[in-house]
Amino acid sequence: MRVMGVDPGLTRCGLSVVQSGRGRHVSALDVDVVRTPAEHPLSERLLAISDTVDHWMDTHVPDVVAIERVFSNQNANTAMGTAQASGVIALAAARRGIDVHFHTPSEVKAAVTGNGRASKSQVTEMVTRILELQQKPTPADAADALALAICHSFRAPMIARMAAAEAMAAEQRRKYRATLKAHTPKTARSAP
Repeated sequence: MRVMGVDPGLTRCGLSVVQSGRGRHVSALDVDVVRTPAEHPLSERLLAISDTVDHWMDTHVPDVVAIERVFSNQNANTAMGTAQASGVIALAAARRGIDVHFHTPSEVKAAVTGNGRASKSQVTEMVTRILELQQKPTPADAADALALAICHSFRAPMIARMAAAEAMAAEQRRKYRATLKAHTPKTARSAP
């Protein structure tokens, strides 16, 4: 499975693509950071991110996109910019029919390090080990994008099993309701 990991942001947006193999084997294919100047208008900044993401999706053709879920932040402007960048990226994926999954920072940390409260340096160290990189990915946005892609690669089998279980439960509910309806007398069905 080819996963595009995205650490969204307006000033720096981390992008990565990994290929997952058997078990927990994951290989890095590409990583970069899109930078947009803070003094440029918001629309131009979002367009720059959109253009780069479009190029990445067309070049790498990911099976799924993993984006960091926006969480409550002390700075409302930062949270808003992150949410806007996430929206641009999710839209680009939707236009191509690519599944999008959002992961919280603690989910990413837990998947990569085993500790949902791990520090950024611990995450970067584990990303380097998991991907067998010669040096640590920099800047932090690049490491975070790789961590998101790794997280989804590790969590994908569980996500698929949960979706299958939910679909099976929905089908069982549908059959149960149909059986009840078939065995309920007409007078009981028409009663107010």
